[in-house]
Amino acid sequence: MKPVLVIVGRPNVGKSTLFNRLTRSRDALVADQPGLTRDRHYGHGRLGRKPHLVVDTGGFEPQAKEGIVHEMARQAEAAIAEADVLIFVVDARTGLVPQDKVIADLLRRSGRPVLLAVNKGEGMDRAVTGAEFFELGCGHPHVISSAHGDGVRELVDIALEPFPEESPDDDSAAGPRVAIVGRPNVGKSTLVNTLLGEERVIAFDMPGTTRDAIEIPFERNGKAYTLIDTAGLRRRGKVFEAIEKFSVVKTLQAVEETNVVVLMVDASQEISDQDAHIAGFCIDAGRALVVAVNKWDAVDSYRRERIKEDVARKLNFLGFARVHYISALKGQGIAGVLTSVDKAYSAAMAKMSTPKLTRVLIAAVEKQTPPRHGMFRPKLRYAHQGGSNPPIIVIHGNALEHVPASYTRYLEHYFLEAFKLQGTPLRIQYKTAKNPYAD
Repeated sequence: MKPVLVIVGRPNVGKSTLFNRLTRSRDALVADQPGLTRDRHYGHGRLGRKPHLVVDTGGFEPQAKEGIVHEMARQAEAAIAEADVLIFVVDARTGLVPQDKVIADLLRRSGRPVLLAVNKGEGMDRAVTGAEFFELGCGHPHVISSAHGDGVRELVDIALEPFPEESPDDDSAAGPRVAIVGRPNVGKSTLVNTLLGEERVIAFDMPGTTRDAIEIPFERNGKAYTLIDTAGLRRRGKVFEAIEKFSVVKTLQAVEETNVVVLMVDASQEISDQDAHIAGFCIDAGRALVVAVNKWDAVDSYRRERIKEDVARKLNFLGFARVHYISALKGQGIAGVLTSVDKAYSAAMAKMSTPKLTRVLIAAVEKQTPPRHGMFRPKLRYAHQGGSNPPIIVIHGNALEHVPASYTRYLEHYFLEAFKLQGTPLRIQYKTAKNPYAD
């Protein structure tokens, strides 16, 4: 097992910057605004001699009793409970504040090893800067700069020193990457928590609660997955805050880097143009797709019929995707969603032999030939697979640049049905043979 380093501290001391430095990524949102990180954010540590996991937490305010700040504190406490080493981050520029003492007392009582990191110490005398933080009783203060990397490598080496060497895990064993996307407040975080069986991410009755794209490895029925909880996507004109704009970018990046997308819509509301736009982006990215209509338990029979008609009419271009009617809060219909995710992932990664592809192509042409272009008709000769996720079929022949888009769509549907690929879009690419007499 890899050791787990959990980064804790009050808001705006540079925890997410340190997380990005340790993981050598930009996975955590960073801005000069307190309370930006809210959920636990996991990453693979890539700084130091030994493999490890790093957990970023929201600004820790243990005394909060209600609201989103209280939920953030609960997430931080859950991270502390699963830590092997706690990295307690304080601010060298602000100096020692009373809240640091409250957090230090809680960390000492946790029984976990604590390393005190005095951040934002670039250009300052280390001995003088760290002196006042001895008062916290968390050992020797390590003066670092997360933004510039000063002292960070030494801090990690000290944290990992008690743990044995391990060979790095094979990332391919992580299973399919599944992103949960949709408009704000449709129940994405609730679905993630229900799948995991714990309150792993904050689910709060306020649109925009999730700001980052949170990756969570989990296992169900012996199968490994990586769940990605994303920020809700509003219409462009509704996005005002700079932070929310970054959240949208992180969601779109998560879609690009995932295998299967679960598009969540709200049964208590109309299917909106924004739902269709999100679905369209997923298709443009070539991602396998499963549709989950949430809050099914909260609507009556008339509303259920209306929403089914809405899905069939407004999301009719998602004919390849399975639709599930679920209650994320009560766990109804969740198993069917995962089954469809497995099938969509298998379809997206399917391997198709060249002889079988060519036979299907010939059968498709015999059933319906491509239309003429002037005096000539495009000739489709043979096909082979050019990639996966989504499946790409490369067709060779003559005058293929004149194949119309409508015929390409016909071929896509024909191949999907012939190979029983459920839940994934498919791409057709053409390669025209060069005419040796053209010159």
